[in-house]
Amino acid sequence: MGLCNGKHIENSQTQVQNPVPQGPMVNSETSKASNFPFYSPSPLPSAFKNSPANSSVSSTPLRILKRPFPPPSPAKHIKALLARRHGPVKPNEASIPEENEEEVGLDKNFGFSKQLLTKYELGEEVGRGHFGYTCSGKVKKGELKGQDVAVKVIPKLKMTTEIAIEDVRREVKILRGLTGHKNLVQFYGAFEDDGNVYIVMELCKGGELLDRILSRGGKYSEEDAKAVMVQILSVAAFCHLQGVVHRDLKPENFLFSSKDDESPLKLIDFGLSDFVKPDERLNDIVGSAYYVAPEVLHRSYGTEADMWSIGVIAYILLCGTRPFWARTESGIFRAVMKAEPSFEEAPWPSLSSDARDFVKRLVNKDYRKRLTAAQALCHPWLANYQDTKIPLDMIIYKLVKAYICSSSLRKLALAALANTLTVVQLAYLQDQFTLLGPNKSGFISMQNFKIALMRNFTEAMKDSRVLDYVGMVSSLRYRKFDFEEFCAAAISIYQLEGMDSWEQHARCAYELFEKDGNRPIVIEELASELALSPSVPVHVVLQDWIRQSDGKLSFLGFVRLLHGPSSRSLQKP
Repeated sequence: MGLCNGKHIENSQTQVQNPVPQGPMVNSETSKASNFPFYSPSPLPSAFKNSPANSSVSSTPLRILKRPFPPPSPAKHIKALLARRHGPVKPNEASIPEENEEEVGLDKNFGFSKQLLTKYELGEEVGRGHFGYTCSGKVKKGELKGQDVAVKVIPKLKMTTEIAIEDVRREVKILRGLTGHKNLVQFYGAFEDDGNVYIVMELCKGGELLDRILSRGGKYSEEDAKAVMVQILSVAAFCHLQGVVHRDLKPENFLFSSKDDESPLKLIDFGLSDFVKPDERLNDIVGSAYYVAPEVLHRSYGTEADMWSIGVIAYILLCGTRPFWARTESGIFRAVMKAEPSFEEAPWPSLSSDARDFVKRLVNKDYRKRLTAAQALCHPWLANYQDTKIPLDMIIYKLVKAYICSSSLRKLALAALANTLTVVQLAYLQDQFTLLGPNKSGFISMQNFKIALMRNFTEAMKDSRVLDYVGMVSSLRYRKFDFEEFCAAAISIYQLEGMDSWEQHARCAYELFEKDGNRPIVIEELASELALSPSVPVHVVLQDWIRQSDGKLSFLGFVRLLHGPSSRSLQKP
């Protein structure tokens, strides 16, 4: 819910006081200032009187920025956007309303139940942020009588804009819609009265992932890090399949159910989350500075932004330092945009090559080359880790849709490339093919794509309009896929480009294409294959795609054909 407009701090310390309630289940026993080397405590005193220290005082502030970077400064705040979203709340100031504050003339009736106190007994406050606070509670009656819960309290007086009100509605809608995953905090209900909205959730007593990192001396062993990453990726894959992007993944937003060493992790705090359709992009800039993806700063992003954040978490788990750091928020954002994380300093040389490759493929600045959560679970570093269950991946739907709409020449090129895939790469595709439910003959139809998704249905799919998108994909007229053609259809060229072995893949594929698919082709035919208008500039560009000696597709043309036509590259001769 909270947002920070990034005021520069004169003492060169990055302002890191947490602006939002850190989920519903902050443990008072772990509420302490962090001494972790890659977190800088806030130089400002707490704005709340007589309140316990926030267990995430070392977390990073959230941002709203004016324009895509770089001009003129990544850290330049924009008051108009902040006011439009949350009203005249200043960053890092008290946000719990006083009794004499005036009510803003907005409709703040959410339609939630008003029977909170008949079902729950409220306890002490355990955490506080800019737009609310969290307290413990206990169930008073019913099957769960006596069970501890967490109650997130959001004062209505602080909902001073329509957008702020909608943020609360969406948070509840997402929590209510996302059900059935063991690594999601359990939602019990939403309530309201004249003064507040109450979100009742599972109480996690094991503390934050950040605290566990601290207790281990700042980093995890590879094996222990795998256990954490599998859980984080599993819940992220679940959310992404439902069309939900969290937008604030960080160690502070993963809590352990209990203090037991084997306790499961729970993802909390969906106050900044949003629905996103697979073929749409979000443009509002929110998140935590150390974990924000470059494309978020450019105001065009989807679920891939969460994968960047997970990559940053993985980097921290394995080496105990942040991949991007600066003394000011402006510097942090510049580092995210321009700098490359170091894998040369200790302990990286002593870690496995698979671990390094895993992190590199998540913190790739080109979101198209980044692994999805399901793909990351299939990465050699995590492959076969304690029988990890691989979930259905929405990227398969997008790639198959693009394949069906491709020219016959591009399909031949993709088929050649599919024949160069390694056993590990084929394993991921085999998992996805199996999840789509092939018949006894080993074929899947377009209807299988919708049936497979419905096995994972939650109410969140309706709000994200994922069902509409998948319905459109499944209605496409196309022959049945066998596994061989499915591999060709489900290849992500950009992700392959992000691998060190890309040139080898491309060269081998071109050799196969030369034998089985390449043929003389005139520019007009190539333009028609690519569904391009017969303009002179386009024809000039396409001349580079064809060998002058025999009129066949050149290697350059082959690689560009794999990607499909680029409107940007074809606009200029």
